Amino acid sequence: MLDVYAFATPNSVKVPIALEEMGLAYTLHGINIRKGEQKAPDFLARNSNGKVPVLVDSEAENGPMVLTESAAILVYLAEKTGKLLPTHGIARARVFEQLFFHASGLGPAFGNAGYFQKLAPEPIPHAIDRFKTEAKRVLSVLDHRLATSAYVAGESLSIADIAHFGWLWRREFVGVDFSETPNLARWYSALEARPAFQRGISQVNSLIPS
Repeated sequence: MLDVYAFATPNSVKVPIALEEMGLAYTLHGINIRKGEQKAPDFLARNSNGKVPVLVDSEAENGPMVLTESAAILVYLAEKTGKLLPTHGIARARVFEQLFFHASGLGPAFGNAGYFQKLAPEPIPHAIDRFKTEAKRVLSVLDHRLATSAYVAGESLSIADIAHFGWLWRREFVGVDFSETPNLARWYSALEARPAFQRGISQVNSLIPS
């Protein structure tokens, strides 16, 4: 049994999408971060960092396993199923190259750009310009990569594509679009059209209170 604790966030959506692509059954539990439920004692017992998503695999070897950090969860699921992650060599290294780029480049740029534009107590023009410019630069890097391959790590879908998709799914929060990155636009549209992606997105969107 796989349990996922999540909300409709860029990092959360990656996990249901991966599970849907891999054909794994799971139960999704909503953690409403708008109400601060990620700070509740029962959630902090699963993730002391107080962030979604969290995966609990009750059938893991040596007993139930609790795993945090979306990229780590993607790797775990890929290795559990043998899907969306090459087993060796350059192809595997390319996937990790993109996962690390996501963690060091896209995620921080988008997170900071969104925060300073939408959530900061007061506008800080220099910070807004700095991180929005960086977000656009990261998009151009991905666009350049996708000019020569169907997916970000090569010619096959991988967990690296799912990782990037999560933040690009919430690009309006950052104030960026694909107007100057046609290769990225093509890639995003292809992923968004996949039934597994649509099911994963629908699942996390259902967690938003009406």
